[in-house]
Amino acid sequence: MYYDALKTFVKVVEEQSFSKAAEKLLISQPSVSVHIKNLEREFQTQLFVRSPKTFKITPTGEILYQRATQMIKMYELTIRDIYEHHHLVKGLIKVGASFTIGEYIIPAFLAELQKTYPNLEFEVVIGNTEKVVELVQLFKVDIGLIEGQTNERDLTIFPFLEDELVLIAPISHPLSQKKQIEIEDLQNQTWVTREKGSGTREYLDHVISSNGLKIDHLMVISSTQGIKEAVINGIGLSLISRSAITRDYEQNVISILCIESIPFFRKFSYVYSNSGGKNKNVDLLIEALKKHSTKKS
Repeated sequence: MYYDALKTFVKVVEEQSFSKAAEKLLISQPSVSVHIKNLEREFQTQLFVRSPKTFKITPTGEILYQRATQMIKMYELTIRDIYEHHHLVKGLIKVGASFTIGEYIIPAFLAELQKTYPNLEFEVVIGNTEKVVELVQLFKVDIGLIEGQTNERDLTIFPFLEDELVLIAPISHPLSQKKQIEIEDLQNQTWVTREKGSGTREYLDHVISSNGLKIDHLMVISSTQGIKEAVINGIGLSLISRSAITRDYEQNVISILCIESIPFFRKFSYVYSNSGGKNKNVDLLIEALKKHSTKKS
């Protein structure tokens, strides 16, 4: 392949000078001469007429110039296409996500990621933490994003984002009228919460047991949206991710209860199989999650 020679030849024609072509290509003038001689030997023709006063391309040189520009462009396009074939980020990533992440965190994140990598496709399966862990173990998803924890030894788990939970109540609830409440105010209340196996339910159970709270009634709804609707309609209190109730709070259809000196924070984590390995697209997703969490913090 005479790529370097053809590129040199084209530059000589455009600059009408061996020396100027050498300067543009950052090579020596003798190297330019060698490239031109090699082409003349290959095509058995004279490409230039040179004298101290004239520099002229021959008719056969004109033919080669037209074809050389096309060949150079095709060669460079071929290099680009082969590189993209090996390096272009494309394909399908199957993501398992627990409810809060799947409904309120991941959609905006994936939309932003797809702007950068338009050839990536995503399939998101939403379930509770227990279900997402199971999907990862069965290789039905490439990666899981969970709110709770897992102690499964065949999985790797790593936190990527801190999530704040808030106590919410109906606007009409007596506690909603208080600027600040005490932990004792939460005794004998009706709670609306997620099912067993949910990271949010696990956290609420911890809050209740660690503070010695007694429950009056407990309503279980396996949907974050369902929990919000139940609270809005006056059924009881709930502990829920702030990201899930931002709009409802701004629209004044739900109250956030302020409780002194008891912060509610947990970690969102990604989880993948140790035996299944990670492909380059999953690695890219993980890096994007880390950058996303840095922006949020």
